[in-house]
Amino acid sequence: AMVLVVVMGVSGSGKTTVGSRLAAKLGWKFYDADDYHPLENKKKMAEGIPLNDEDRIPWLCALHDILRREHASRQDAILACSALKKMYRRVLISGASAIESNQPELPGENPALKILFVHLDGPMDIIADRLEKRRGHFMPPELLKSQFDTLEPPTAPENFITVSLEKSLPEIVLEIESTIL
Repeated sequence: AMVLVVVMGVSGSGKTTVGSRLAAKLGWKFYDADDYHPLENKKKMAEGIPLNDEDRIPWLCALHDILRREHASRQDAILACSALKKMYRRVLISGASAIESNQPELPGENPALKILFVHLDGPMDIIADRLEKRRGHFMPPELLKSQFDTLEPPTAPENFITVSLEKSLPEIVLEIESTIL
């Protein structure tokens, strides 16, 4: 069976590094959600203005469409995406219908994607430290606090694993790989 994985967490948690390394190791396709932000969102973030739901929903819908396309072509894929709120994860799984209604979808209408969410989790000070060392990234450290304020860590019945971002990169990749395989 094909697999869709979303590596999630706050900015600076290492999603892109982990996701791209895992994809390279497995020979799967890798997408970085940051590449799909509209220019307005990037400008806002560069100015230190946190994105709100209105900014994020169209972006998440576009990412859902990418995942759906990969699923339709039986392509295993990994997406690095902050996916901070439960509702954002629902949009990645079900697209716009996750927002439009809380009605259960009719069978066969637009079946929800099966996604494994991998939450890279760790303390704010360690992530802040990493962001300090990062150059040319559009997330100012001040926005980190707003990310933690927004974060709703995944909980049952969501399909997820939580991995400590304090582990080494090879350890993290191995842990996710052994869950998938």
